[in-house]
Amino acid sequence: MKKETIIALLHGPDQPGLVSKVSSWIFDRGSNIDHADQHKDPQANIFFQRVEWVPSGPIQDEADAFKAFAQNELKMQAEVALSSKKPKVALFVSKIDHCFHDIILRFKANELNGTIGCIVSNHNDLESAAALYGIPFYHTPFEGSDKQRVEAQQTAILKEHSIELVVLARYMQILSSDFLKGIHVPIINIHHSFLPAFAGGKPYHQAYTRGVKIIGATAHYATADLDEGPIIYQDVTRINHRNTISDLIRKGKDLEKSVFAHAVRLHLNNRILVYNNKTVVFD
Repeated sequence: MKKETIIALLHGPDQPGLVSKVSSWIFDRGSNIDHADQHKDPQANIFFQRVEWVPSGPIQDEADAFKAFAQNELKMQAEVALSSKKPKVALFVSKIDHCFHDIILRFKANELNGTIGCIVSNHNDLESAAALYGIPFYHTPFEGSDKQRVEAQQTAILKEHSIELVVLARYMQILSSDFLKGIHVPIINIHHSFLPAFAGGKPYHQAYTRGVKIIGATAHYATADLDEGPIIYQDVTRINHRNTISDLIRKGKDLEKSVFAHAVRLHLNNRILVYNNKTVVFD
């Protein structure tokens, strides 16, 4: 059985000896590094590192001590997590169900390091499917309701279930800046185009009209700016002049499922650092 590890994500201004200082701190405690990776942005002069190790003593004490060391002595921003932690995830969905079913089955198969705590939807079309999966379902319609009131209800649901990550499985609603600030957890969205191309609605129709030869899918962190958040993962597939809009949608759905799942996996495995609306992904 794999031993429980500590995972640290560091970033800050580059300086001599950072790799040595980190590895020495871990070695001096009799702990053992399982994996380490680093990257430097030469234009911004920012150093990034992901290091994972098996601690020699009480794991939470060592994790806390390392975070203090990184912040106080190295002057680096640090995020520290335990490999055994399985964050609780909320799934937001509307009516389109391919990403909905795919991501739930991946959690059920233990492919993803977390658990789905609840499902939230502005429609009730998938309520029976949620019941079959045994996941609490909350119908929060916007029609005829005040958006601020509905988002307050959704925020309360997330807090009730102690949610640590929200994933948008083709949730066809624009999130307000107040909601994004109020929930205090990251949100991953799947967009059905190769951003920044064809942002907004009906990207496959836009792609067909433009006559492009590839279509894509993009998983990104949601921000107040629609489809402008830090990109986590993207993939593409080729199309040609014979493909109809229906063909593009069919091919795109396969991309959306795999791109979405890969981005969620990277996040739950603590492999993403965000800075300046971009990401460094230690994959």
